[in-house]
Formats: sequence, C-alpha cells, structure tokens
Amino acid sequence: MSYRKEKKKSLVGLNYSEYSSEQLQSLCSTVLDNGMHGLCFSPYEEGQKPGDLITEAQIRKRLEIIAPYTKWIRSFSCTEGNDLIPKLAKEYGLKTLVGAWLGDDKVVNNKEMKALIELSKAGFVDVAAVGNEVMYRGDLTEAELIDHIQAFKTAVPTVDVGYVDAYYEFTDRPKITEACDVILANCYPYWEACHMDYSLLYMKQMYQQALHAANGKKVIITETGWPSQGSDLGISHPSYDNALKYFINAQLWSNQDQIEMFYFSSFDESWKVGTEGDVGAFWGLWDKNEKLKF
Repeated sequence: MSYRKEKKKSLVGLNYSEYSSEQLQSLCSTVLDNGMHGLCFSPYEEGQKPGDLITEAQIRKRLEIIAPYTKWIRSFSCTEGNDLIPKLAKEYGLKTLVGAWLGDDKVVNNKEMKALIELSKAGFVDVAAVGNEVMYRGDLTEAELIDHIQAFKTAVPTVDVGYVDAYYEFTDRPKITEACDVILANCYPYWEACHMDYSLLYMKQMYQQALHAANGKKVIITETGWPSQGSDLGISHPSYDNALKYFINAQLWSNQDQIEMFYFSSFDESWKVGTEGDVGAFWGLWDKNEKLKF
C-alpha cells in the first residue's frame, strides 16, 4: 500500500478540531483533486427554478467545471431541458444516474417516464432512478410507484433501475425494495440533527441499514452532504468548516470502503431556500456564481 493511501486511511473519521480553515481548505482541495465517484448535478443558475427551461449552454458550462473531479453525475428530471444533461455528460466521458421526477401530476409523470425510457434506449443512462422521495412527500402510493418501476423494466430490461429515498424507507417498504434492481439511498446526518463529530459514524449506520434491507442488492448513496451556511437543526450546525470536514470524511470513507456515493451537491442553488429553509441554498461545493468555495 502506498504512502498516499496510508495517509488517506489515517484521516478517515477525524473531526479535525485542531485544524484551521486554511488547513481544511488545503486538505479538501487534495481530496477533490483525487476525484470522487459521483456528484449531484445542479443545473439552475441564479434566478432560475424548476419549471424554467434550462439551456445546453448552461449545462455545458457547468459540466466543464465539474467533469475533472467526478466519474458519474446524477440528474433529477428528464424534461424542461434536463434531458440534455445525460446526453452532454457522455461527451465529457461521464457515467450517468438519470432520474425521472415523479409527483402527483399524472401527465407530467408520463412525460418524465417516456423521456427516461427514450434516453435509456439511446444509451445515455447507466442507472435509472424512477422517482425521488415520492414516498416522503406522499405524492404516489407504493403500488403506483412500483407500476412505474415495472413499466421501465419492461421497456428497458438492460438498464438497472431503482428508486431514490431516505435510507430507512427501504426497510419500511419492502415491496419497493423488491421491485428495485439497485437501492438508491439518501443519507443525511444533518437532516437528522446529528453533531458533526458523529456524522460519519451515523452515515455508516444509515448505509448499513440500507445494505441490510437490500438483501444482497447493490446500494448506492445517492445523496449526502452538509450545508456551509444557514440555521442550526438541533445540534447539526451549518458552517464553512463543517461543510469541509464532512466532505473530506465522506469522500475518504467512500474511497477507502469502495462505496458508490453521489455528493450533494455541485453548485449552490438559491431557489431551494423555499423548500428547505435558509440552509437550502448552501449545499454546493461551488457557490451560485460557480466559484469553488474552498
């Protein structure tokens, strides 16, 4: 084992309490330069929100920024210009986890599913995600979601398909777990009011719970991250230093244990303030102006 790998292993799980912001920045840059498995793609520029049409130019500009640092990207929708994301990602040599955004509008759901199937048949999708936190929002019933998953399997049997939700949903909803080829689990210690010092341990527990529920199927962490600004959630404290610490620990652990993980997120997006509170706008590794935070 190389010295570099030994050094990375020794840093996993540290709370870095004695590190200055400058030291954290340096370590974070090294970790980023070493590359990551996956990154959630944030397409919306300042002033935009879901419902707005995104352009090829803005997608391409952001892909050029992140492509050197990741092997995969995850997209969340297949309409309103989002269908261009996996097509362009392939130009940059990236693999794709492509999502159909499902809600309570059947017309929109059918458009999303049709587009996901077309993209998959055309070879732009490496893993398909049918729905994101639909159970959490209560937009569909289990049976309705499973019908969408089965419809995709019938149409594109050669592409693995799953459903994205919080890790515990795959324990609570075994029928959905059974329908999936791959388990796509969101793991957020921050949203469960975990202190930064214990956040990596808690994420490992989340992953193990999803792994147990998967019963032999592959588990991919489809989202995890820590906000760099905003209000506390219990003893979860958003801060610049905490965001760096969490990113470092998450990447070093996933690399060491060969966990397939998509970090949330690539860029800050201001529109998320309305749905997630003030922390919603500050999950990116790059800020809303596409400047690397560290």
